[in-house]
Amino acid sequence: HVQLVESGGGSVQGGGSLRLSCLATGTMASDYSKTWFREAAGQEREGVAGIDARGSTAYANSVKGRFTISQDRVKNIVYLQMNNLNAEDTAIYYCAAGPYSGPSLDVGDYLYWGRGTQVTVSS
Repeated sequence: HVQLVESGGGSVQGGGSLRLSCLATGTMASDYSKTWFREAAGQEREGVAGIDARGSTAYANSVKGRFTISQDRVKNIVYLQMNNLNAEDTAIYYCAAGPYSGPSLDVGDYLYWGRGTQVTVSS
């Protein structure tokens, strides 16, 4: 059974940084893509940053240049380094994994989801 567990969320001042981690346990195909999504209050879940098995990445325009996704294949952890945070980044951040090739940011492409970690940015 595959489980994804996010950690690293919290409250941070505007302009600050956080690093989120997603630990995958259980058996999961090695070619799955992993993507970070976020869901702000009253908003739809949106893709933030994705990475595929080959290391190719994709970012939402709103975070490009500020966020960096990476993966540690040995520890089976996906990271999201978030810099220059602003209040619009406040959301629950979810880690997801799916069988589609390429770092898709489409919510419908993902099979496994974590329970999320809250990020709150004060202005």
